[in-house]
Amino acid sequence: MNGTGYPLLDRFLSWLRFEKRYSAHTIEAYRRDVSQFLNFIAEQYELPTNQPDLVSHSHIRGWMISLLDRGVIERSVCRKISSLKTFWHFLLREELASKDPCTRILNPKVPKRLPAYVEVRDLDSLFELLDAEREDPEVLEGFSHGRDRMLLELLYATGIRRAELIALNHAHLDLASRVLLVRGKGDKERLLPISAALVSSFVRYFEFKQDHFSCDAAQPLLVTDKGQRMYPNFVYRIVRNHLTLVTGIQRRSPHILRHSFATHLADAGADLNAIKELLGHSSLASTQVYTHNSIDRLRDVYRRAHPRADE
Repeated sequence: MNGTGYPLLDRFLSWLRFEKRYSAHTIEAYRRDVSQFLNFIAEQYELPTNQPDLVSHSHIRGWMISLLDRGVIERSVCRKISSLKTFWHFLLREELASKDPCTRILNPKVPKRLPAYVEVRDLDSLFELLDAEREDPEVLEGFSHGRDRMLLELLYATGIRRAELIALNHAHLDLASRVLLVRGKGDKERLLPISAALVSSFVRYFEFKQDHFSCDAAQPLLVTDKGQRMYPNFVYRIVRNHLTLVTGIQRRSPHILRHSFATHLADAGADLNAIKELLGHSSLASTQVYTHNSIDRLRDVYRRAHPRADE
């Protein structure tokens, strides 16, 4: 790892690398944020960067203001402040500083960002289009077409993450019991119910697949055109290309189908705790964001339907 020109920062980055075992990408983000702050206090306040006890909360607030004035979004400023807090945690731990100037820092308020989703009617149109275009299953193109439909339907019907989809093997699917075993974040497993319609789609997909590739228990459930386990960009391209046909929303990633799954459940009145379990969230707070879309939709219905809504 090349030196940054700041000895304390170099020690901090080594700690992240060798003791915390952070990824190279995460370490680079910390390096960028902390070095940016050290550059700022050296240039704006002429403070020595090797004496952290000279740094006060007012210096950090000045940096925050300068970032916001330059158009850096609030979410990014919060991340940078988080990097500084971790840096000072390290300095105090190693007795390289005796006080923490971050304790009096409040993060800027981050505007609430509601998850985007695809409308039910648009997804219905997509699956109707795919059914109408179904090709001969005896040729590889027919398999690819059926595989794409299976991929899209599975993502939307279960709300699983892209990585969870890629990791699925035939052994994880029990058609007789109509359940799917999914291994999520932190290697936590959850059982998901699957509908009779999804079972029928799987049966049809396996008819396509077995003519070309293995359906043994240890084999990937969904594969590329060459029969290999799928990879992230492969899944992303399939989802983006197909969603482009039916929706104009800017984000057309696999995660949008997960958002759509949860939003449509919430709109239909599903219990929030049940949605949490289906999504594999560890905290209910992560799931509550989907209620906002439902509330906005109810508010719109109220405004259009109630005679005194605008009074």
